[in-house]
Amino acid sequence: MIGLDTNVLVRYFTQDDTAQAAAANELIDQLTELRPGYVTMIVIVETYWVLSRAYRTDQTAVAATLRGLLDAKEVVVERADLVRRALRRMADGADFADALISEAGADAGCERTVTFDRRAAKPAGMQLLA
Repeated sequence: MIGLDTNVLVRYFTQDDTAQAAAANELIDQLTELRPGYVTMIVIVETYWVLSRAYRTDQTAVAATLRGLLDAKEVVVERADLVRRALRRMADGADFADALISEAGADAGCERTVTFDRRAAKPAGMQLLA
C-alpha cells in the first residue's frame, strides 16, 4: 500500500501543475487492488477543503470526486463508512468536515457532539451548546 498525501490527490484532480500532475498521474495509474493507494480521513478533509475553498469547486463536484475515491478499487480510504455517511449529510446541507466530526463521534459511542456553530448544528447532526 502507498499512502497518498493531499497535494498528490489535488494535483491529480486539478492537473494545475504540469510536472506535479504528471508525477501524480503516473503514480495513481500504477495503483492496483493488490497494491492500492491509502487515503486517511485527514487527507479526505484536506482535499475537500482545498477543492472547495482554494479552487472554489462546486460542492456537488467535490462530493462526486470524494465518492469516486471511495468507489475506486485501487484506493483504500480510512473509515470509508464514516466518509460515506458524512457525504450523505453533506447532500442534505451539512458542511462535510462538520458532518465527518459528528459521524466519527457517533461511531466512537458519543451520545452527542456539541458545537457553538449554529450553521453546523442541525445539518451535521450536532447539538448546539449555547
